[in-house]
Amino acid sequence: MRERIQQFGSFLAAMVIPNIGAFIAWGLITALFIPTGWLPNEGFEKLVGPMIVYLLPILIGYTGGKLIYDTRGGVVGAAATMGVIIGADIPMFLGAMVMGPIGGYLIMKIDEALEEKIPVGFEMLVNNFTAGFLAVGLVLVANVLIGPIVEAFSTTLGAGVQLLIDMRLLPLADLIIEPAKVLFLNNAINHGILSPLGVAEVQENGKAIHFLLESNPGPGLGLLMAYWFAGEGDLKSTAPGAAIIHFLGGIHEIYFPYVLAHPIMILAMWAGGMVADFWFVIFDAGLVATPSPGSIFAYLAVTPRGSYFAVFGGVVVGALASFAVGTIILRLSPVRRTAEEAEADVVAMKGRPLAV
Repeated sequence: MRERIQQFGSFLAAMVIPNIGAFIAWGLITALFIPTGWLPNEGFEKLVGPMIVYLLPILIGYTGGKLIYDTRGGVVGAAATMGVIIGADIPMFLGAMVMGPIGGYLIMKIDEALEEKIPVGFEMLVNNFTAGFLAVGLVLVANVLIGPIVEAFSTTLGAGVQLLIDMRLLPLADLIIEPAKVLFLNNAINHGILSPLGVAEVQENGKAIHFLLESNPGPGLGLLMAYWFAGEGDLKSTAPGAAIIHFLGGIHEIYFPYVLAHPIMILAMWAGGMVADFWFVIFDAGLVATPSPGSIFAYLAVTPRGSYFAVFGGVVVGALASFAVGTIILRLSPVRRTAEEAEADVVAMKGRPLAV
């Protein structure tokens, strides 16, 4: 069972890691050109939405399909991913990680079934039409089923966060917030739930702890530093640049693939988030508005006078906790990081080659 779980985690990592460069490119464009960025630019800002909504999920879907059945599987997987993208109002990375491999697997099975039945000279025609018809079917199914399921999942997570806040179990809210963030539901949690509550709290008390729960850059910084200190390969080499984009630019999405690449690292995020939230509660920390983007500079701008120790102390202890737990995890369970390793794992599970 442990070996199968490791193989599954390796396969997920192989869908994400080859696309880290595209995530960093998106993060840089976002940090630089959005209205609250370093160099606001209305023209370049238009790149931000399409890249996270379309480009990045399609890349993941293509990579997932390609792992199963080479380029042909990648093409069908990318096409199938469009169904979940259009079927939801949030970035559909989770849907891409489902539809990409499904598309690759199904086209592989179709090719196997038709391999000796195609008349000579009709191979290209049949191959193109089978891939096209399969892609149409997968797009429609994904649009009707997967998108609404993920939307419902997002709503359920939001209700869970609200319940924990109402029960005054604030640090435990991270058990929901951190996985939701990694699945790119961060904006739904922050702006849909926490920000409205924070605005009401500010009107009453002048500051709100709600603004600190999702936006704290400390745990993400600690996670990336753990990869830099104890990781290997591409994750180790790209972590410092990602840390700069995350901590100074406030683009938290840049570290999400590092958790998806090794899902057990969510434990590090839980540790950092819960320790930071305990600190915030103990020292009565709060911000006067949502830090946008969630960078350390935005925190400076919205921290009320007299609360700097309470706010920035929470950022520091969150980073230290996630770094410590992340380092231990990476020492005990190093991430299996390459597409070749993932392909070997799938071969072992299925007992035969992936590509034709």
